[in-house]
Amino acid sequence: MEYKKGHKIKPKETSETGRVIFTDGTNDVSPNQISCEAYGYKWNKGNNTCSAFPSNFKISKLFKNTTNTNIGNNKAEGSTENTFISGQKNTTKGNNRNIIISGENHQVENNIKNASVLGGTYGKVIRQSEVVIGGGEALGRNQTSIVQFAGSTTNNTATDLTIQGDTSSYLAVQNNSILGFEVKVIGLCSGGSSGTAGDYKYIEIKGAVQVDNGYNLTWSQSSTTIASVGTTGTAQMAAVTDPNITVEVTGTSNVNIQWFASVQLTEKKLSTDTF
Repeated sequence: MEYKKGHKIKPKETSETGRVIFTDGTNDVSPNQISCEAYGYKWNKGNNTCSAFPSNFKISKLFKNTTNTNIGNNKAEGSTENTFISGQKNTTKGNNRNIIISGENHQVENNIKNASVLGGTYGKVIRQSEVVIGGGEALGRNQTSIVQFAGSTTNNTATDLTIQGDTSSYLAVQNNSILGFEVKVIGLCSGGSSGTAGDYKYIEIKGAVQVDNGYNLTWSQSSTTIASVGTTGTAQMAAVTDPNITVEVTGTSNVNIQWFASVQLTEKKLSTDTF
């Protein structure tokens, strides 16, 4: 299947439960509603999945891995592996691995790996390797989380960092929400024909992005260079494929720079399609 105009991901295959797996050409990725519906599939708002046909969760549960610890009244749905859940009414939505959940009414979305919900209520994990504290009210309505990014540059081309440096995962946003961010970025030079190993820059970015009902983004942000030695580059928060954002860095020609960013998010989502 060819890529739809304006999309950088496309369907790859359909699972036995009806879920449509997408790819960016190299890696499997989780689509959002816009991508799902653009290719003619059905978006399931209840669990943020894309389906070719209704899933049978009785079949799905047959694939549940037995390497989970479930303390309390919680649900570990299809293909949840190596997961510890403690509390009440917490849910993993399937194809999850290496998850820790503690608290009440939390949910980990499909295809999320290596993530945690550490206390509070109604935390919603929608990003790879995310650490969430739920803020109550309703699922994903109020929460704080931390996501880490990494990558490298060798020139002055703007480059999108990915979650844990996995080359494919970015920071998904929720519509009808305000996402505040505090970002701490380190760029460390490892060499290059114009670089000096050990040169570095430490940048802090603060701001917010408004996400309307159609996932249009309105930005407000500023950055401060806290420390700098030699020539490295710059960083900002920016949009990437579909309704995802990331840390965008711009390095220096012929300078090899390794980047790491820790992003703290403060998130508020409205209960209605307001703006």
